[in-house]
Amino acid sequence: MATAATPNTTATNGAAKKATNGVDESTHPFTDKAQATLQNSVDRLAQSAARAEENLRATASDSADNMAARKAQMDAKWKSSGVRKYAVDNPVAAAGIAFAAGMLVTSLLRKK
Repeated sequence: MATAATPNTTATNGAAKKATNGVDESTHPFTDKAQATLQNSVDRLAQSAARAEENLRATASDSADNMAARKAQMDAKWKSSGVRKYAVDNPVAAAGIAFAAGMLVTSLLRKK
């Protein structure tokens, strides 16, 4: 009986064992099966995590672009605002109005 050895197998007393990275395969079938199952689970988890990361990065990028556009729009609105023009033309009156509004809100929210 002739036994042909391949690069991944070795012949020992007529019984062939598969070698993985130069290490003989375990003779514990339950452990081997559990290890393979766990490795598959870890691989699926890693793929799911990679997809989730890609989705998160894409969403964050889109949100950042959206927020930058909204900021530019709000800056343009503020620069053409009548309130800004009034505050620049009458800074003391604007400060007085802000103080009075703050006092009014404080007195309404304070409970005695």
